[in-house]
Amino acid sequence: MTPAERPAYQKFDVAVHKSGIDGFGVFAAEPIPAHRKIGEIRGESISVAEARQRAIGRQRIMIVEISARKAIDASRSEDAMRFTNHACSPNARLSIQGGRIEFYALRAITPGEEITVNYGQTHHEGTLACRCGAANCVGWL
Repeated sequence: MTPAERPAYQKFDVAVHKSGIDGFGVFAAEPIPAHRKIGEIRGESISVAEARQRAIGRQRIMIVEISARKAIDASRSEDAMRFTNHACSPNARLSIQGGRIEFYALRAITPGEEITVNYGQTHHEGTLACRCGAANCVGWL
């Protein structure tokens, strides 16, 4: 996708492919310099209570709590970054800025490399096995 074809909030070209970590993942389609914004995800604005209800029993959750009262459900979003998988040694970080869910490179990311973030606390509450393969993997999400 050329810069003119992608949404303004998607700063670098990425692609969705099968992931060795889990299901599908998002991969860099061009070099991404360290500390640069990669892009965002958007979705349905819902309450945290609704988000937690929707998360019950799901293995793949595409919901991010952006405040104590508000969450974004990206499960129906077309934004590729919604496929960002967890890794215990990630190459990117998720940041909530003004109600937006943004992703920033922690280091330079090469084309073809899967973009990952550390999810931190999740709706899985330590019940989902982590398959990131990192030497420091904690084992559970």
